[in-house]
Amino acid sequence: MRHYYTPDQIRAAERPLLNSLEAGVLMRRAAHGLATVVASELLARTGGVFGRRVCVLVGSGDNGGDGLWAGAMLRGRGAAVSAVLLKPDRTHVDGLAAFRAAGGRLVSAPGVEDIVIDAIVGISGRGPLRADAAALVAQIDAPIVAADIPSGVDPVTGAVDGPAVRAEVTVAFGARKPAHVLAVPYCGRVELVDIGLSLGDHELASLEPSEVGAAWPIPSAEDDKYTQGVVGVIAGSDRYPGAALLCTGAAVAATSGMVRYVGSAAGEVLSHYPEVVSAADPDSVGRVQAWVVGPGFGTGAQSHSWLSVVLGSDLPVVVDADALTVLSAAPDLVRGRTAPTLLTPHAGEFERLTGSAPGPDRVSAVRDLASQWGVSVLLKGRATVIAASDGRVWVNDAGGSAASTAGSGDVLSGMLGALAASGMELSLAAACGSRVHALAAAGAAHGSGGEFAAPISASPLLAAVPEAIRTVRSVTL
Repeated sequence: MRHYYTPDQIRAAERPLLNSLEAGVLMRRAAHGLATVVASELLARTGGVFGRRVCVLVGSGDNGGDGLWAGAMLRGRGAAVSAVLLKPDRTHVDGLAAFRAAGGRLVSAPGVEDIVIDAIVGISGRGPLRADAAALVAQIDAPIVAADIPSGVDPVTGAVDGPAVRAEVTVAFGARKPAHVLAVPYCGRVELVDIGLSLGDHELASLEPSEVGAAWPIPSAEDDKYTQGVVGVIAGSDRYPGAALLCTGAAVAATSGMVRYVGSAAGEVLSHYPEVVSAADPDSVGRVQAWVVGPGFGTGAQSHSWLSVVLGSDLPVVVDADALTVLSAAPDLVRGRTAPTLLTPHAGEFERLTGSAPGPDRVSAVRDLASQWGVSVLLKGRATVIAASDGRVWVNDAGGSAASTAGSGDVLSGMLGALAASGMELSLAAACGSRVHALAAAGAAHGSGGEFAAPISASPLLAAVPEAIRTVRSVTL
């Protein structure tokens, strides 16, 4: 499991080291890690370090010092290293002295470089790049390696509200920060450098594929269809029969022991999935162990009635799509509910539920909703944020936007319903389901060689779900 820590948590972990080590030791550890990553990038991209051109963009404070010390170390390996001082009167004194002693050159702007190091602003930075820094960054053609956080990216929220660095690689000092998973398009690949921190409770976590595979319910020799989990699906309508097919099909694909369907699209569902059992309404559905309700089922009186029945039960419920719209007008249906509940909004549905958009701090917004309503919440996006009512938060970066297509959420909700019926705790189910969903989308969108093949729709995404499950399972064996 990958853990992410806020700048305040990092500073608290650094304090005992700063008090016990000689001055500058911690900075030189970070700089050594930064220089090592840059050297590896030079080797991979150009075949060597000696004679390669590296420019360091140096801001004020310790982040600039990290960059200058790294530049000095790269100069010691034979690289031609220059530095642009954005705040000459506030440049880190010892770092600049080491850089000059190593033979580094001071320049007014980057030239033709093999790599540029972004050491403008560290984890204390907030807001976009200032105009002078933005102008320098805009003219860079070389790949950028960011020291700790790409400048202009908020380290806590990952928000970008103006000019910011887009790094090929970000070197995280001591621990990963929330932005490293919330702002992947700006951070690029994240390399973690151990500088000796002893860290406590984390702010966020993300699951590794092996952990998803280990948690995914796979039938054992003793299982039957009931012990594997029976999920009830209420989805689809005359206007949106496809939602029923996608949601129900995903529940089948996600290794549910049995799927029971309620809705007007029973004929279409059974023609595609004859193993599904249908019922006229929730009261006559028979035994289920969890519900998923909402994709394409409308917002009228019957939808309200069926949602009331489901939320009035003592079973886990995944609430999605139209059911969220119904719930936004009748929040008392879920507030105070003691059985596990998972809400799966996109940003617009989140705003309908709460009266305000998630805003730049998506983690806090999702955590607040989960706490106030006593539910788990999955906020969709490239970086999907999942919060449990007790404050735990998971984040899953999809690695791309292949799943940004109509019906994709219907597939996700069906998978989540199957996991809930297996007995998996709902926030963990959301973290596992969103990871497999992203893998399925990527698998559907890319050819066997791993390169992008074509945009996808929800149907091939659904078809790729079994292979995505096999993939996460295979890394546990």
